[in-house]
Amino acid sequence: MQDNRVLSGMRPTGRLHLGHYHGVLKNWLKLQNEYDSYFFVADYHAFTTHYADKIDLETNVMEMVVDWLATGVNPNTATIFVQSKVPEHAELHLLLSMSTPLSWLERVPSYKDQQLKLKTKDLATYGFLGYPLLQSADILMYKANLVPVGEDQVAHIELTREVARRFNHIYGREADFEEKSEAAIGKMGKKQAKLFRSLRKSYQETGDDEALIKAQALLQEQQNITLGDRVRLAGYIEGVGKIILPEPESLLTKASKMPGLDGQKMSKSYNNTISLRDTKQQIETKIKRMPTDPARIKLTDVGNPEKCPVWQLHKVYSEQQTCDWVVDGCTQAKMGCVECKQPVIDAVQAQLMPMQERIAKYQADPDLIKQIIHEGSQKARSVAKQTMAEVREAMGIVY
Repeated sequence: MQDNRVLSGMRPTGRLHLGHYHGVLKNWLKLQNEYDSYFFVADYHAFTTHYADKIDLETNVMEMVVDWLATGVNPNTATIFVQSKVPEHAELHLLLSMSTPLSWLERVPSYKDQQLKLKTKDLATYGFLGYPLLQSADILMYKANLVPVGEDQVAHIELTREVARRFNHIYGREADFEEKSEAAIGKMGKKQAKLFRSLRKSYQETGDDEALIKAQALLQEQQNITLGDRVRLAGYIEGVGKIILPEPESLLTKASKMPGLDGQKMSKSYNNTISLRDTKQQIETKIKRMPTDPARIKLTDVGNPEKCPVWQLHKVYSEQQTCDWVVDGCTQAKMGCVECKQPVIDAVQAQLMPMQERIAKYQADPDLIKQIIHEGSQKARSVAKQTMAEVREAMGIVY
């Protein structure tokens, strides 16, 4: 497992909006400076719900990467790649599907939720049923120990952990596993070997989690054993086989506070978004058309900010002084709704204009974008090839 690696991706189904920026990209900007970050365009995943739609995938992929770069995702710090340019994703998905019980996929909460939400689409497909397993393959391919997700996605990470655990249980038992493990312990030196055996015994006999953590830390410090032995002994501690695909952990991210133009969650499916590429005029028009507190029919009618979608935008964009001005003006009928909207219009425009200048610069150099995608995908593929070599060896596909 890569103890300092995160992996996250987005489907290229259209232009990015402020919900993507506040809900995902701002978090990526923080993560890329703290972890070995892999961010990918999940173009295979676009087909799980949009397989019959006429999507210009090439344009969507290019625009998405441009938007990432314009918001501050740094290709010199993070690995940016496109899923389909690493065909090992499809291979690992296929091989994991051989041992993943059907019932595991059917019980993933989003499986039934999405079917209800997207009734107009035919989702009775193998691809849609299996998309959580493709997500698992995406994660396990890079042995990322952390996956940034919201609470609604935790079930996907739990599935990934179960898939990895089952795979390791089935394929991690070498014929001479115990002999190889004991030989590896012997290479650690007499004192370290004695400590390791003591910690392993404590964990296996009493379930002492602290002993497990200490044993794992001891393994990481060893200079006398190979990476293969270290992986083997990680499984030996827990009484399982060699850990080929490490289990990832969820890195919970705060829910996006970015509401849509109607007060609901900002989403293209609700047609309530402000795109990162909207012009000043489009931003102004959209916000001016936003509904407000229905009780405020006349200028002299008092209102309640909590019943107004515009107030939710003020919470994201306005300073405390402006928020106090809004509350006073609304509840005391001192100002009209158009006046209340202006600070939000100004703030959104001020945030997006510098991004759009960077978008224009990147759009003017498509070869640079293709180069970034190519180099990132090549780097990702080198990691993927190594994982697949281990998976094929474990499964006996080495002839």
